[in-house]
Amino acid sequence: MQALTYTAPELFELTDKPKPRIIDPKDAIVRVTLSSICSSDLHILHGAVPKAEVGITVGHEFVGVVEAVGADVSKAKPGDRVAVNVETFCGECFYCRRGYVNNCTSGGWMLGCRIDGAQAEYVRVPYADNGLTHIPDNVSDEQALFVGDILATGYWAAEISEISDQDTVLIIGAGPTGLCTLACALLFGPRHIVVCEADASRRGFVSRHYPGVTVLTPEECGERLGQLTGGRGADRVIEVAGGDETFQLAWRSARPNAIVTVVALYEKNQTLPLPQMYGKNLTFKTGGVDACRCDTIMRLIAEGKIDTTPLITHRFPLSRIQEAYRMFARREDNVIKTAIYPG
Repeated sequence: MQALTYTAPELFELTDKPKPRIIDPKDAIVRVTLSSICSSDLHILHGAVPKAEVGITVGHEFVGVVEAVGADVSKAKPGDRVAVNVETFCGECFYCRRGYVNNCTSGGWMLGCRIDGAQAEYVRVPYADNGLTHIPDNVSDEQALFVGDILATGYWAAEISEISDQDTVLIIGAGPTGLCTLACALLFGPRHIVVCEADASRRGFVSRHYPGVTVLTPEECGERLGQLTGGRGADRVIEVAGGDETFQLAWRSARPNAIVTVVALYEKNQTLPLPQMYGKNLTFKTGGVDACRCDTIMRLIAEGKIDTTPLITHRFPLSRIQEAYRMFARREDNVIKTAIYPG
């Protein structure tokens, strides 16, 4: 089968690999019907994910059809349409029992990082009963594509930010994960949502698709937030952009006693200037996605409460995935997300 393979630092190549097989009774084999490129894949390409294994098939954001299941799989059967969780988790360890599936002692981010992933024709999914989310008949592959990764990230970020209907929420970054975070933050009904984004085309995208949201440049952010909040600053800040300047903007934009949630993946260390923020009494929440609400997200999609299909701006066959990577990495043609289909 065709598979995009991490063959060396700074190099992904489309190679031929054997079709995966079941090696554990908790496995499933999924035929990929649609996948996508994530910024995390670019981080692997650039060597910013030390645990990524050279030789693996990359990609972790996908939907497909179950082809085969192991003897211990009870929640899925061949022929089922499924979205696949970015996190591999056992469901039984200390962290899984508390909902922190990202920290599973037997899993974590494995697909497309430590084991073969989704930018291929078939994928072996460990712990399939935990990692597969059924796609309802009224939900298309494109509607479900982001459930297991960036939508799960966005929902988790909004949930742990403890958003209330009295809050002004600042989301920094209107890339794919920022847009998913925006869609999920709206579910919690805050008083105001402000999106801060440097790129004009992405600001335009937010304005077209979310007309009730205030959209600002980084230069406008401080003054406009002050006007909205009586000079206090944002009650909740969610940092999704992952830049040095956006990390600083996050804590500076927060009011005293606010929550600052950092879900961005940085390529280098950030400095927490504690003397400058002394007395602000901020609560920071950080880390990778705990994708433990996929069933909830899928239900919300089926009910018409979340629709992220406008994020898919470009579509490519697997045979042209290198072209899709170049476009995504360079942000050409106002790309937001690409959908990769078989062929």
